Amino acid sequence: METFLIPILTLVVGAVMGFFGGKSSATNRAAEIEAEASKSAKQVLAAAEQKAEALVEKFEKKNEEIKQRKIRENKERVAKARKEAESIRREAITEAKQKESEVRKLESGFKGQQDKIRSEKKELEKQREEFKSEQRVVAEERKTIDRQKGILSEKEAELAKKSDAHVQALEKVANLSADEAKRELMTAIREKADVDALAYQKEVIENAKITAKAEAKKIVIQTIQRQCAETTIENTVSVFKIDSDDIKGQIIGREGRNIKTLESATGAELVVDDTPGVIMISSFDPVRRELCRLSLKQLVADRRIQPQRIEEVVKKTRKELEARIAEIGERTIIKLGINGLDPYLVKMVGRMRFRSSYGQNLLRHSIETANLCATMAAELGLNRKQAQLAKRAGLLHDIGKVVENETDLTHALIGMELCKKHGENEVVCNAVGAHHDEIQMTSILSPIIQACDAISGARPGARREILDSYLERLGDLEQLAMKHKGVEKAFAMQAGRELRVIVEAEKVTDEQADDISFQISQKIQDEMQYPGQIKVMVIREKRAVTFAR
Repeated sequence: METFLIPILTLVVGAVMGFFGGKSSATNRAAEIEAEASKSAKQVLAAAEQKAEALVEKFEKKNEEIKQRKIRENKERVAKARKEAESIRREAITEAKQKESEVRKLESGFKGQQDKIRSEKKELEKQREEFKSEQRVVAEERKTIDRQKGILSEKEAELAKKSDAHVQALEKVANLSADEAKRELMTAIREKADVDALAYQKEVIENAKITAKAEAKKIVIQTIQRQCAETTIENTVSVFKIDSDDIKGQIIGREGRNIKTLESATGAELVVDDTPGVIMISSFDPVRRELCRLSLKQLVADRRIQPQRIEEVVKKTRKELEARIAEIGERTIIKLGINGLDPYLVKMVGRMRFRSSYGQNLLRHSIETANLCATMAAELGLNRKQAQLAKRAGLLHDIGKVVENETDLTHALIGMELCKKHGENEVVCNAVGAHHDEIQMTSILSPIIQACDAISGARPGARREILDSYLERLGDLEQLAMKHKGVEKAFAMQAGRELRVIVEAEKVTDEQADDISFQISQKIQDEMQYPGQIKVMVIREKRAVTFAR
C-alpha cells in the first residue's frame, strides 16, 4: 500500500510544481509580447505622422500653385477685357469722327443746295420778267399782223378782179377758154414730170445700191469685230489614258466579253492596240463617245470589270449624262439671257454640246450665231424685242441637227417643226426654217440669221476645210520666201499678216537684204491671194562667237 502511495505522491508533487513553473513562464512571455507590440505601435504612429505631414505639405504646395494660376488667369482676363474695352473705345471714337465728317458733308451739301435753289429762284424771276416783256412784244406784233391781214385781204380782192380781167383778155387773144388752157398746161407738165421722175428714180436706186452695199459691209464688219469666239475642232476619236497596260486585259475580258458588252451598251468602238498608256474610243456620235469614256473611267476606277457590272455602270452613266446635258442647256440660255424656252428645247440645246458640224462644235457655233444676230439687229436699228427674237432664232437655227429620231427632212425644216411644236414665235420658226433658203423668208430676222450663220461658219479656222486651206496658205507663204538665195529660215506670224525672213549674214549684205524684202513682197502680190496686207521683215544678224579655255 505504501509502496503504491509513494509514486503517486511523487507524481502529484511533480504536477503541482510543473503547473506553477509553466504559469511563471507564460507571464514572462506575455510581458515580452506586450513590450514588442507597444514598440511597433509607436513606430507605426511615427510613420503615420510623417506621412500625414508630407501630405499636408504637398496639398499646401498644390493649393498655392492653384492660387497663383487663378491669379494669373484673372490678370490675363483683366488685361484682355481692358484691351477689348480700349478697342471698342477706339472704334467708337472712329465711328463718331466718321459720323461727324458725314454730318459736316451733309451740312455743306445742304448749304450748297440752298445756294443753288436761291440762284435758280433768282434766275426764274428774271426769266418771268423776260417772258412778260416778250408777251407784250408779241401782243403788239399780233396787232400789227391783224392790220396787215386786213390790208392783204383788200389787195387780194383787188388782185382777183384784175386776174379775172386778164384771163378774159387772154381768152380773146388765144381763142381758148381758161379750162382748156389749164388742161394743155397740165398735160405738158405731167409729161415733163414723168421723164424727170424716171431719171431721178434711176439715180436714187443707183445711190441706194451703193449706200446699201457700203452700209451692209459696215454692219457686218462691226458685228464680227464685236464678237470674239474661240475656235475648236471636234474629232471622231477620244483618247482614254490608263495608268498601266495591265488594265487592258481586264477591259478586253475573257474571249473579249467585256469589250463587246461595253461596245454594245454604249454604241462606240474601242481600239485597244500596242500604244502604251492609252485606249482609243471611236464614234461619229460624240454623245456615245462621252458615254463610253465616262463609263470606262468609272469601271477602271473600281477595277470591277465584268459584263453585268458594265451594263449597270453604263445605265447609271447615261442618266448622269442626260442630267448634265440638261444643265448645259440651262446654263447656255441663262448666259444668253433667253427666257421662256420650252424644257425640251433646253435639253436639245444641251445636246448641241456633243455635236459638231465640219469639225466645229455645234453649241459654240449656235452661241456665236446668237450673239452675232443680236448685235446685227441692234446695228440695224431694230427694237429690243426684235433683237431678243434674233438671238433666240440664232441659238435655235441648227437645233434640227440634234433630234433623236431620224427623218427625211433637212435639219432646217426639222428645226422649224420642232420650234412650232414647242410654242416658239412665228418669226423665230420662219428664221430657223429659211436659213438655208428652203422656205420663203417672211421677216427681216430671217436674212439676219442666214448671214450670221455664214459668218460664224466662214471664220478662218472655224471649220476643218477652211483651217486646212488656211494652214496651206501659211505654208505657201514660207516656201515662197525660202526660194530666195541666202534665206536661212522663214516664219509666217500674226495669222499670216507678217512674214519674218532670216538670211545668212555671211552670204547676204544689208543692201541685198533690202532687195530680198522687196522681191518677196512683189512675188506675194503677183502669186498669192490674201486679205489685207502682209508685212515682210528680213533679218540679217552677224554673230561673232569664240571660246576661252
